[in-house]
Amino acid sequence: MEQNNNNGALQAPIGSGFTATSTASEILQDLSLAGQVAIVTGGYTGIGLETTKTLAAAGATVIVPARSLGKAQENLRGVANVELAELNLLNPDSVDAFATSFLASGRPLHLLIHNAGIMFVPLRRNSRGMESQLATNYLAPFQLTARLWPALKQAHGARVVNVSSLGHQFGPVHFEDPNFEHRPYETMAAYGQSKTALNLFALELDNRAKAAGVRAYAVHPGNIWGTELLREAPLEILQQFGFYDAQGQEVPEVIAALKTIPQGAATTAWCATSPLLNDLGGVYCEDVDVASLALGEGFSEGVQSAGVMPYSVDAAAAKRLWSLSEELTGIRFDTTQ
Repeated sequence: MEQNNNNGALQAPIGSGFTATSTASEILQDLSLAGQVAIVTGGYTGIGLETTKTLAAAGATVIVPARSLGKAQENLRGVANVELAELNLLNPDSVDAFATSFLASGRPLHLLIHNAGIMFVPLRRNSRGMESQLATNYLAPFQLTARLWPALKQAHGARVVNVSSLGHQFGPVHFEDPNFEHRPYETMAAYGQSKTALNLFALELDNRAKAAGVRAYAVHPGNIWGTELLREAPLEILQQFGFYDAQGQEVPEVIAALKTIPQGAATTAWCATSPLLNDLGGVYCEDVDVASLALGEGFSEGVQSAGVMPYSVDAAAAKRLWSLSEELTGIRFDTTQ
């Protein structure tokens, strides 16, 4: 009987041999990715940059789509095996243009890593009226995966990695009002919804795509300091998490306990390459292993439990989200073609 992760059936550590302090380069130190092609969105800053450098050092050709090409060129200067292309995830036309250009190259796509994202931003909408965190963090990855499907199939063994977050515990997908058109906007709820959507997408994509040799994963990279993700986060939220004190100053002991950027890229690298996952997909991973189901109610007053919330691997919700995503993007994503 074929296994799947519906309702978290496979959410249990498998003994990866790595730990929360392992780095991306340690994950790939004995692997060669020569001949493989990878796309890493947001692969020019933070953990995305570390992911790009690590995959490229292992021999992969890494395409880095960037909203700011100048910044990407500067950050990736001197890194071999990297190609840059223009992409604005908040613009659906830009997503289509990038995918069309890649498909025209005729290359297979072995690794599609949805790393780019935004967090805790004020209410913004894209040209289609979609709330920006949902649009950038989830709908764009859904659209990009759908458009790149022929190249993923062509690889005969591709993997799709969604960089999610423990922040999925902030809330489930609000199917009745995903774009905050009829309820007050809450930036944490919007972020949580977008990351839960990534988890559900990994589950349903894996169910639908594994017959074509494509597997999918969701990743919590860990809590990390020094990236650009929190650049628009309100001070009160950062204080709620304990990163800043009542005077608005960083709390050194809290920040010192967070992961480094190389450690933050490790679980992505593992999900993208580990032979242990050859016959296992649709799972949510953290600390370089498959995560357990979360205990308790998740996020509460700045405290979060490890693991994945049951609503974030719910089979019925995953199927419902797929249909909603096709409706919101105007794309019919048929993995049998």
